[in-house]
Amino acid sequence: MDVEMKQSRFKRICVFCGSSPGKKSSYKDAAIELGKELVSRNIDLVYGGGSIGLMGLISQAVFDGGRHVIGVIPKTLMPREITGETVGEVKAVADMHQRKAEMARHSDAFIALPGGYGTLEELLEVITWAQLGIHDKPVGLLNVDGYYNSLLSFIDKAVEEGFINPSARHIIVSAPTPRELVKKMEVLMVFILLLDRPDAWEGMVFDIAVVLTNL
Repeated sequence: MDVEMKQSRFKRICVFCGSSPGKKSSYKDAAIELGKELVSRNIDLVYGGGSIGLMGLISQAVFDGGRHVIGVIPKTLMPREITGETVGEVKAVADMHQRKAEMARHSDAFIALPGGYGTLEELLEVITWAQLGIHDKPVGLLNVDGYYNSLLSFIDKAVEEGFINPSARHIIVSAPTPRELVKKMEVLMVFILLLDRPDAWEGMVFDIAVVLTNL
């Protein structure tokens, strides 16, 4: 069956996800669906380089769809996170810090699938970088079956209590399905390109909130 190709503003998206598949089949389904959504939009994948868990599923889906896959993995994790053959291009790096820097350097945007400590740490770091003006790339949260509801509630609580600036709340966008999430991120990218400045998040937050809510 032919896949309808869509135009995208992104060339490569970095996906953070678990080296475990999770207990629910919906997590695995979401990883494969996200991979197919990237393929349908002619977007290449940057990810953590593993061949197991959700990492293995999304990388295989993107590779099978004919798009380029770049995996970035510390040498010390290769025996743990790679079994059998990997797909695409594998970049071995010295440590976790270099891994995150390389993944960010090669990517136009970031998406987090369900995952554990590592996924959460990677996600929060790119959010912090955006808050500090280090990058203005969209950050998306694929909230499969409400997996990240508690995290989103925590962020809202931190805003309410004055620990996160309200303008920084909308650095991250979320959606329950890959198609809806990528669509929101494409819209967010339009705002960023129109503003074309390092502090892109400032002053546009309320307009973005209204637009994204009504998508």
